[in-house]
Amino acid sequence: MKLSVKSDYAVRAVLGLAARFEQEVAVRAEDVAVEHGIPVNYLVQILIELKSKQIVKSQRGKDGGYLLARPPAEITFGDILRAVYGPILDSPALSDPQCGAEIREAWRRLGTAFEEAADAITFQQLLDARPDKEKMYYI
Repeated sequence: MKLSVKSDYAVRAVLGLAARFEQEVAVRAEDVAVEHGIPVNYLVQILIELKSKQIVKSQRGKDGGYLLARPPAEITFGDILRAVYGPILDSPALSDPQCGAEIREAWRRLGTAFEEAADAITFQQLLDARPDKEKMYYI
């Protein structure tokens, strides 16, 4: 399976918004595009798709831009992949009566495993794993 650059750009954009989630300030698409090396016109299309799936929300006006619609701990890689592709793994064999049941079952199991793995990765985990993350000490 090969995922397109669209999924990479969507993940980069969401991670960029996740890093600013606590600030509750909208970020312009142009700023996200420059920061993450994404063509701005393509990013806007991706953000519209993510907005339709309630992953991001937009804010109009002078201070307008995009924000996450929910906390980074509640957004997974699987959410992003499904938002930009639909079903993560969709083999024609799953609905082909000419394909043997054992092969359809193998495809189904592979799809389930991929979805479970993608859904186990949250954007909060990615933020926590960043090497540039400031260490916070509580007394």
